[in-house]
Amino acid sequence: MRRTKIIATLGPATSTPAALTELISLGVNVFRFNMSHAPHDWVRKTAATAREISTKLGHEVALLLDTQGPAIRTGVVEKPYDLKIGDWVSFTVRGQKGTVDITTDCNYPHLVEDIEVGKIVIVDNGLLRMRALEKRHNEIVCEVLTPGVMGSRRHINLPGVDVRLPALTEKDYIDLELAFECQMDFIAMSFVRRAADIELLRAKIKEKGSGVRIVAKIEDQIAVKNLEDIIAACDGLMVARGDLGIEVPYEELPIIQRRAINLCLAAVKPVIVATHLLESMITNPAPTRAEITDIANAVFEHSDAIMLSGETTTGKYPLECVEIMDRIARRIEQGNTVISYVSPVKPYSPRTHLNSTAVYLANNIKAAGICVFSHSGKTARYIAGLRPQTSPVYAFTPNLDVCRSLSLHYGIRAHVIEFHNDPNENLLRMQARLLERGYMQPGDSIVVVSDLVVEKEILHAIHVHTLKSA
Repeated sequence: MRRTKIIATLGPATSTPAALTELISLGVNVFRFNMSHAPHDWVRKTAATAREISTKLGHEVALLLDTQGPAIRTGVVEKPYDLKIGDWVSFTVRGQKGTVDITTDCNYPHLVEDIEVGKIVIVDNGLLRMRALEKRHNEIVCEVLTPGVMGSRRHINLPGVDVRLPALTEKDYIDLELAFECQMDFIAMSFVRRAADIELLRAKIKEKGSGVRIVAKIEDQIAVKNLEDIIAACDGLMVARGDLGIEVPYEELPIIQRRAINLCLAAVKPVIVATHLLESMITNPAPTRAEITDIANAVFEHSDAIMLSGETTTGKYPLECVEIMDRIARRIEQGNTVISYVSPVKPYSPRTHLNSTAVYLANNIKAAGICVFSHSGKTARYIAGLRPQTSPVYAFTPNLDVCRSLSLHYGIRAHVIEFHNDPNENLLRMQARLLERGYMQPGDSIVVVSDLVVEKEILHAIHVHTLKSA
């Protein structure tokens, strides 16, 4: 069983029933819908198809809706500008006309106030770099540092600037309604800058009576500064290396990634490493050696999930990407990276001490699995967060939503079973499921975290159980 989870972004290359079936069969755990590009009707249809197929295959996958978030963009130009080093470019706001030959408007009204002269302005996802030279009335003039073509509606990044953009845009609110309608399991919130942004979204979720969980995307320097508060407020974190790699110096990106993962491990929050993991395979049939190492490094760092974006939306080899990612993750997990892991998690209650003891016991007896009965999934998440050395975590819950939400967490394989009032009956149902799925064989030993009946009293307990023939 691969422990590191795989997220695949759906798009034209992967939205047919045949493709969805193949992706699930290859081991995809979460399907992502990128609302920067996805039409609502397509999301409705594809989400319903994914649910139907995953239920048919007996492998529940989670669905994640990724908001577009706020964005600063250039305006529409009559024809693309071919920029040379040293050219002056004017960005205007509030209807101002430019005072230099190369000019475009910008949709962010505070652009001129927020940028200091001398600061770097990045356009078109890092392809164009400029330096702010001079402020004029509702206009800022920049000098081109790297040559290239600037077309219409190009994305603008202002590294280190705490821009005055809303946490959720009008489009985001419309897309959130779609998330509730389709009963998404996760909402990935783009361009989170502080914990208050997450609380704004959580209030909307509470208003709707939804149990959808929030994944905060770390994409700029402000978010990096507030990282610990953001992790405390969210249900999971995504290291979104696309925009983040533009916003921070190149050499800082791997340090930020490792710090984010380590903080999430200590907080027992799932963490996703995203963007460019197999970027070359959008057009090429094989990965680069650097991409192989990048995936391996994310697994070495004990991230919960690794994500494919363009590789599975419009790429030529979406299935091959999943297969390669699966192979690399499995191989790395077979080494000492799992066995040598020392958990930073400190138990804080009698229940968490009990859960920690279950992992310690499973590690020492080399249990075939740790089996957890849970209504909310909290116990399963905590145990998985401790990263058991050799034992997968099998979570059993009567709640389908909980089962799906556990798909994002490292090392958990979740199942829906109806709970009985008699804990011993639940144990028999769990054993039957493990054997019929072929996860284990009679004679295998497992550590069970559940309730036990002792002289008519129900106790929270852990015990070792040896599977018997049906």
